[in-house]
Amino acid sequence: MLARSYWHKSLTDDAITNAVEADDYLGFCLMCGCEAEGCEPDARNCTCESCGAEQVFGAKELLLMVA
Repeated sequence: MLARSYWHKSLTDDAITNAVEADDYLGFCLMCGCEAEGCEPDARNCTCESCGAEQVFGAKELLLMVA
């Protein structure tokens, strides 16, 4: 299982699950917790528009990582 200790505290299982269920192409930055719109479900290591870190992952990808 992936160590989640470095993930932003706002990235809860509920937030990820809700984004997957909404099916609206949301992703999340693991560093700052910002939502990224228009993110492919399987996106990995994309650049965050807010903080610039290459830590944006699609919601479905995150769900697979924590499952």
